[in-house]
Amino acid sequence: MRVDDRGGLADPDEGLARRLKALACTAPLHDLDARKGKLDWAEATIYQMAEIALHTIDQVTIAMDFDTGADHQQVVNRLLPFIAAQAPNRTVIEHTQVAKWVLDNLINVGTTDRGFRRVYGAVDADGRYRRRTFDFKLLVELAAPHGEVYLRATDEAINVLVGALDTDVESAQIAAEVKLENLISRGRLADAKLAAEQARYRTVQYGETLRAKLDATRRDVRSVDWEREVPELLDSALSHIESRFRSETAILKNITAARDEAEDPDHKRRAAELVDIVGDCIRRHTQLQSRLQAAGAVFRAEQDRQQFSGPPQRAAIDLFGQLLTPALELPLADAGPPTRAFFHAVTGIAVPVVPSLPSLVSLLLRPVPERDQVVGEVPEPELMPAEDTDSYSDEQWRIADELLDLPEVPRRLSGLLAEARQSDPGVARLVALRALHAYGPEVGAALRQAQHRVLVAFDDGTQLADPEFGGADLLLMAAGVRQLESTTEEVA
Repeated sequence: MRVDDRGGLADPDEGLARRLKALACTAPLHDLDARKGKLDWAEATIYQMAEIALHTIDQVTIAMDFDTGADHQQVVNRLLPFIAAQAPNRTVIEHTQVAKWVLDNLINVGTTDRGFRRVYGAVDADGRYRRRTFDFKLLVELAAPHGEVYLRATDEAINVLVGALDTDVESAQIAAEVKLENLISRGRLADAKLAAEQARYRTVQYGETLRAKLDATRRDVRSVDWEREVPELLDSALSHIESRFRSETAILKNITAARDEAEDPDHKRRAAELVDIVGDCIRRHTQLQSRLQAAGAVFRAEQDRQQFSGPPQRAAIDLFGQLLTPALELPLADAGPPTRAFFHAVTGIAVPVVPSLPSLVSLLLRPVPERDQVVGEVPEPELMPAEDTDSYSDEQWRIADELLDLPEVPRRLSGLLAEARQSDPGVARLVALRALHAYGPEVGAALRQAQHRVLVAFDDGTQLADPEFGGADLLLMAAGVRQLESTTEEVA
């Protein structure tokens, strides 16, 4: 802002306001590092949360398409290698928790509108300093037609990546392409990769501008200027894509040649990465071109649909943003009248406590309605015979009971299995099954069934050597059960 001859503030400086908004967009990232020491599920001071947040926005922006976005789990999986590099001695579970915590904070989960608000100062045209609020979002969740939820990066988030705010999309794209071509010709592939990534971000942002216009058209065709603004946008975008196709094709040819002719492995790797990035830019431009060509058809279809869709419906009231928040900022005397008017309107017509005399007499003199039969005769159901679900015969249960009757000396499961297998292989499987249940005996069920003994199994670390079963060679013993006077259960 400029200062006049009297030392006062002259014209407002728009550049200062834009820089303040740019700082506001980075504030949620710095808050992550400020709050990481308060996490109770991990000692998170070793993690650089702002770097993880930037990497998260980067992964969401790269995965964005014109119609869809990034999957939550896919973003978390792509963050794990970067987080593991910061703390290689921590577990994968903790790395996953850090990734989900950063992602939820960038979405601002837990707030009503899932947005961020920052206060900044600006000078009005009359020279007065005023505080204003800047509302923005970094990552948003949108629903796909089939019900799944995906992530998209906002313009503010993309501007955080490239270090600018409210920049003209086309001029920034042209500058990035020129810078990229110059760096490639000079062989500075490391800097060229950064320029190529910034060019791709601008391409995504250009597509987001068109998508926002089309979404607004689908909601209300009158809210978008299709007479002058959008046609100019479409013409400039198509000419932009045409010029970008020429430059990116030439750049891709030069990078491919640099990759094939390079002898240094690091130089060849960076050139290969550049080939992938520029190829992705060409793919995005192709997709954007198809959307630009179909934009006119979208406008005409929405114009016909909305013209014959009847009168517009009244929008729903945002109780939090339009009533509660403004009312809390008012003094008590000023907040009372609008609050009373709102509640008088939403409560509806009051029902009288006592009905009128004619309706009461009519109600009392009304004859009792005759009750018809609710249902007819209930048919007798035809029941199928029950299937025999017992896998073991009574003889097998008897042999197993004799083997597992161990009142004094415990025995190994291996010996019991060998003895049971001599009489019947099915008895061995029944003994193994009952030994498995005995590892956690239900004493309460034994008391309710008036049983005096319960089979108990104990694992002392010995491995089971058996041709049919594996695991631990349990120690089995039959223990007595009695009930104390205080209704507690005890295994004797």
